[in-house]
Amino acid sequence: MLPIFRRKGENVSLASPVRQRNGLALFWAVTFTTSWACWLVAILLGGPPTSSPTVVPYLLGGFGPVIGAIVLRIRRARRGEPAPAHAVSSRPGARWLWVLPLLLLASATVVVAALLAKLLGGPELSLTAGQNLIATLGGPVPFVVSMLIGGPLAEEPGWRGTAYPRLRASMTRLRAGLLLGVVWAVWHVPLFFIPGTVQAAFGLLSWSGLLFTLSVVPMALLTGYAYERGGVPASIAVHFGVNTTIALLTIDSPVTQALVLAVQAVVGFALLGRRGS
Repeated sequence: MLPIFRRKGENVSLASPVRQRNGLALFWAVTFTTSWACWLVAILLGGPPTSSPTVVPYLLGGFGPVIGAIVLRIRRARRGEPAPAHAVSSRPGARWLWVLPLLLLASATVVVAALLAKLLGGPELSLTAGQNLIATLGGPVPFVVSMLIGGPLAEEPGWRGTAYPRLRASMTRLRAGLLLGVVWAVWHVPLFFIPGTVQAAFGLLSWSGLLFTLSVVPMALLTGYAYERGGVPASIAVHFGVNTTIALLTIDSPVTQALVLAVQAVVGFALLGRRGS
C-alpha cells in the first residue's frame, strides 16, 4: 500500500501498515503465549481434556486468539487508533446474508469429499458415531453449543477478525490466507500431546496427523473468503460448518481426510484467488 500523507487540517482515517504490523506481532505473542502455556499445563496434568482439572487449562488455551484480539482492541482504543484498513464490519446488515450460504458451502466441501472417498473405496458414510457423540454430549443443543464455542467463537475473532486484516496491509488476500493458515496449523501442535484430543488420537507423525495439520491451510482460505464477504460471523459459520460436518460424519480415514483437504483447497483457491490483490 502507498503511504498515507496528512494534509493540513485533514484527519488520518486509516492505520499505517507499520502500526498494523506492530499490532500483529503483539497478537501473535499474546495468542501463542496464552494458548501454549495453558496447553502445557494440560499436558503436565496428564488427564483427558474432558475431566477435571485438565479441562480448565485445555478450554482456556482454545481462547488464546480471542484473548489476543481483546488485548489489541484495548490497546487500539487507548491509543485512539482507527480499525485496520481491511477490517470488515460485523454489524448486522446485508453482509450477514452470506452467513447461511457460506455455512452450507463449508459443509458441502466435507460431504462431497466423503462421497468421493466412498467411490474410491474409502469408508462408507455413517451418522452412527455422530449420533452417539450427540447423545454423549446431552442432545442436539449441547452438541451445537460445544461445536460453536470450541473453535469458531474461540478463534475466529482473533484469526480472521484481528490477524487477517492486518496481514492484508502488506499482502494479497491469497498470500494472507496461506500465511495465516500456516500459523494456525502450528498453533494446534500442542494438542497432539494432550491425551483424549482428536489430534492425539491421530498422532503427530501419522498420516492422519499430517493431513489434519495440512488441512488447516485450505480452511484458512475458506474462512478468509468468508471474512471478506460477511465479516467474523461468516468466518464463524464456515468454521462451524466444517467442524460440525466432520464430527457428524466421523472423518478420520486418511483417504477421506486427503480428499477433504483437496476439495477445500480447490474451492479456497478458486474463491480467494479470483478476487485478486
